[in-house]
This record gives sequence, structure tokens and C-alpha cells, in this order.
Amino acid sequence: MTDATKLRELLRVKPGSRLKLADYDPDATHGWDKAAAKADSGKTEERLADLQDKLWAGAKSSVLVVLQGIDTSGKDGTVKHVMTSFNPQGVNVTSFKVPSTEEAAHDFLWRIHKRTPGKGEIAIFNRSHYEQVLVVRVHSLEPRSMWSKHYEQINDFEELLTASGMKIVKFFLHISKDEQRDRFQERYDNPNKRWKFSTGDIAEREHWDEYMAAYQDALSRTSTAAAPWYVIPANHNWMRNLAVASILAEAIGELKPAYPPEPDLPKNLVIK
Repeated sequence: MTDATKLRELLRVKPGSRLKLADYDPDATHGWDKAAAKADSGKTEERLADLQDKLWAGAKSSVLVVLQGIDTSGKDGTVKHVMTSFNPQGVNVTSFKVPSTEEAAHDFLWRIHKRTPGKGEIAIFNRSHYEQVLVVRVHSLEPRSMWSKHYEQINDFEELLTASGMKIVKFFLHISKDEQRDRFQERYDNPNKRWKFSTGDIAEREHWDEYMAAYQDALSRTSTAAAPWYVIPANHNWMRNLAVASILAEAIGELKPAYPPEPDLPKNLVIK
């Protein structure tokens, strides 16, 4: 078993288990240091580039990457540092905000399904359909009788996608409350980052415990054999990048992407 495989198994939320986020240390490095992680990440990013090239060329299957996490957990940073391995031609990134009027007029999965990847493509969701059992739950935007049904609806939706040949890889970027405070302060203090700061972020921070409870339930109830969740220790950006990149490479590798058969061409062709 490779180190990447061990890490993947260590961070995977086992289907049917009752997860406790307190059992996952957001500061953990699992034996890596920063220098070794950066070296391993470089090799893994090369592998991701090769895998994506074959996935795009072969067009037999697709990959959906879901990134979830509390504010400042590093979703944007993960897209920037890990996903740069990919050719933008075959990748779509969607950041799901508050539903538009048109989106709100449909079921909550309508806008999600439209952004899922086609054959050969990779789609990255920065936030996702899981907001329906996170923000909606914490702020009581729907009664419990409604949002509590969404877990099963999400599982059914993802089962449909995987049955069509899609690989779904879901990452929860796990940071501590103290780390979030420090990152908010850095945003406020840095003029180049202040545009990302809002006083509303402080208001949301007051719901920390409620969000952690909502995440625990979501991860426990929607981590399946076909579409598992991974709890990524994200207090250290370099550890986050290493874990996401290595797990993603392992997952895409399982699809065994390959270039299509070479066309029947004349032998010894010399192009003038």
C-alpha cells in the first residue's frame, strides 16, 4: 500500500459510520513535513496532468470534485494550487452562491445537474448541493421536515451520476475555530485581501457549533462507497494541497483513463 493510498484510507469517512469531527485534528500532518509535502505534491501534480490528458482524450468517463468547508477553509486556495495541474480546456469550476430567482423556482438540484461534467471532463464545485443541508439547516431556511429529506435525495442524485460513469470525490476542508479567526484577521489586515472580508463573516462565525453539527450529519449520512467524503486537515495549506492532490490522483487513476486507439494511418508517412 502506497503512502497516498494509506492517507486516502485514513481520511475517508467510512460509509455507514457516525463521524465525529472532534476525532479529526485539523492541524494534523500525518508524518509529512512541509518540504517533503511540497516535493510529493509536485510529483502528484504531474500525475494529475497526465491522468486528465488521458481522461479528456478518451472521453469515456468524467470526474466531479466537491469542495466544502467553513469560511476561510481554503476552497479557493485548493482550486488555485491543486487544480492548476489540469488543462483548462477540460475543466469547469463553479462557485455556487445564493440561488437566483430562476434557480429558486426549481428544485435545489436543478442548477447543480446543469454544471456536472460531460464525458472526458472534470468539474469542480466550490460549495455545492450540500448547502441545502448546511446553510439551509443552520439558518432555518426550510423546516426540518424538508431539509432532513435532502440527504436521501442527494444520495440518490449521486448514485445516478456514478451509474453514468462519473467519479465523485468530495473533500471537507477542516480547520479549527482559532485558525479561522487568524485567517479572518489576516484578510482584514491585508489591503490585497480585504475585498474578501465582510462583517457578515463575523456574524456567520457565531454559528460555528451549529455548522459543525450540520457538517457531521452531512458527512455521516452522505459518504457512500461510490461517492465518499474525505476530511482534509486544512490548518496547513501545504498539507491540504498534498492530501487533496494525492487522493484525487488515486481516484482518477481508478478510472484507468487511456488515449483512444490510434487511427489507421499509412506507414512511414512523411508530411511535406
